[in-house]
Amino acid sequence: MKIVYFTHSLQSCWNHGNAHFLRGVLRDLQARGHQVEALEPAGAWSLDNLLTDHGDAGLDAWRSAYPDLGSTLFQPDADPAELVDGADLVVVHEWNDPALVASVGKVRANGGRFTLLFHDTHHRAVSDPDAIRAFDLSGYDGVLAFGETLAEVYRRWGWDGRVWVWHEAADTRLFHPPQADAERHGLVWIGNWGDGERTAELEDFLLRPARDADLPLDIYGVRYPPDARALLDRYGVSFRGWLPNARAPDVFARHLATVHVPRRFYTTVLPGIPTIRVFEALACGIPLISAPWDDCEGLFTPGKDYLVAPDGPAMTRHLRALAGDPDLRRSLTDHGLATIRARHTCAHRVDELLAIVGGLRASPNNAPAEVAA
Repeated sequence: MKIVYFTHSLQSCWNHGNAHFLRGVLRDLQARGHQVEALEPAGAWSLDNLLTDHGDAGLDAWRSAYPDLGSTLFQPDADPAELVDGADLVVVHEWNDPALVASVGKVRANGGRFTLLFHDTHHRAVSDPDAIRAFDLSGYDGVLAFGETLAEVYRRWGWDGRVWVWHEAADTRLFHPPQADAERHGLVWIGNWGDGERTAELEDFLLRPARDADLPLDIYGVRYPPDARALLDRYGVSFRGWLPNARAPDVFARHLATVHVPRRFYTTVLPGIPTIRVFEALACGIPLISAPWDDCEGLFTPGKDYLVAPDGPAMTRHLRALAGDPDLRRSLTDHGLATIRARHTCAHRVDELLAIVGGLRASPNNAPAEVAA
């Protein structure tokens, strides 16, 4: 098949977690013999910020880790029919401009001979529903939602039978345990500060427990305003700035443990959706402790794949236990890694995607769905 994916950016992972997953999926599709093409809009904010902060060298890690992948920039006035010419499958990510989303759907509705899917990997359907409902999806065959609770939102909007849960996963060609385990020290957290969605949670479940457990803490990420940096300084944190995702396995390999602190929307209205860092950390064989988070879809086995801390003091106790108990660390990493390899690799998600597309093609009414306005 020829597969076209409209992404915000394939090149840049600056505050753009979808790039992590997409790179692994496209590489696996390509390895299976499919022709893949990633299209990204010129002037994408993620790539612009990356180049502003780090210059062209900021792309070195991506180029080195994924030499077989590339992307094509398109201008706002590009003809969508030309962009999807010859495609068998087209997937459009929700960080694209609504005008583009609509125009690609129009090509499909006007007789385009390809399967067209919308891919949603964000909480905006509940945090800013008008922003998602502004998308004209009337020409789309279906929706890929990265969690069951998000899929249920789309069902309420009229997509019942045409929305599929498509979780993110780890690209295990890149995210895997080190070949030779070196000495590990301290705690690491890789994540962006964002818009204050989890400031209190980060202090309660990461900063204070690391200090109280007497574990040095390295933090990597972007969008840390001055007040956030001041908070890190007060807790003695080593702030390392932006980390290319392709280099995250090397960073995980140097640390004793990492922590999952979900954004508030993923603990309240969209439970069951982990950050992609959970998949990647477990794939790399680093012990993980999670702040309160309901794995209501049964993706993992809490207590065996990772530890759960109901509050800050419990997080401190878990950190101390991990630091002093190599058998506990080994048990968690072995179990977590086995779960990833059995269920949560990009290859698994490619299998799921191809099954979805196959089912749509076999449908006697292979036409865009009628959905509520």
